[in-house]
Amino acid sequence: MNDPLDLRYPIGHFVPPVSNVAGVRNTHIETLRVLPERLHAAVSGLHDEQLDTPYRENGWTLRQVVHHVADSHANAYVRFKLALTEDWPTIKPYDEASWANLPDSRKLPVQVSLSLISALHQRWVFLLGAMSEAEFLRGYNHPESGRQHLASVLALYDWHSRHHTAHITGLRSRQGW
Repeated sequence: MNDPLDLRYPIGHFVPPVSNVAGVRNTHIETLRVLPERLHAAVSGLHDEQLDTPYRENGWTLRQVVHHVADSHANAYVRFKLALTEDWPTIKPYDEASWANLPDSRKLPVQVSLSLISALHQRWVFLLGAMSEAEFLRGYNHPESGRQHLASVLALYDWHSRHHTAHITGLRSRQGW
């Protein structure tokens, strides 16, 4: 059960879908389609001091969250392309916490990553909309978590999009911003 006071998981933990039907996938794709707009709205009007506020104690700042979404979704897009062009490739994981602590994630204006996310999601959503049923059954091997089917990865990134947007909107709500 999800603890409503656990600020790490404002929408709960990821639960893999029980179904891989096109209608469910279309909902996930729609979440990815609207993420750039929702993420932009979530940080709209915030000044640097607010962007440099952690969404929870010992958590990432809002700036780091936005840059993390760009990093994570860029990796996911490349992994989709690898899975669609290779037979169950083994992907390389990355240390997302270390990436979030690099200077670009800590200091760069969020608009840079918002622009990247917008362009990336236009391509990713187009690709997802063109995929066949069989292609959603393709996937990759993750060295830490095993075989990942693209339909499940899509569901994960639907959750990931809503999860991190909620980190930002949750802090704004708690702070009255």
